[in-house]
Amino acid sequence: MSITVNIYYTGVNGNAHKFAEEMRTSGTVSKIRREDGNLRYEYFFPMDDAETVLLIDSWENQQALDRHHASPMMETITGLRMKYDLHMKVERYLSDTDKIPETDRKFIKE
Repeated sequence: MSITVNIYYTGVNGNAHKFAEEMRTSGTVSKIRREDGNLRYEYFFPMDDAETVLLIDSWENQQALDRHHASPMMETITGLRMKYDLHMKVERYLSDTDKIPETDRKFIKE
């Protein structure tokens, strides 16, 4: 069962966007995506909130997420969060893709 963490980064004066861009241009995003157990690491921008960035961060299991949290990249991420004075809202989800009921599947186009 995989774990997905949605992190909403919010700042002022475009700082959340600047943070996401520096994460990408510094190579940190690429490094995280190459970590064992990483399934997804992508930033999105809400259409109705210019000061927020959404990170969708998925891992194979809790052990993979724990290894990521213990990695040197967390120091980089924390430093950039502080640099851009970001606040966070976090949501955590466990996957249930094997148990999607047929009544829901009829709405999914693959």
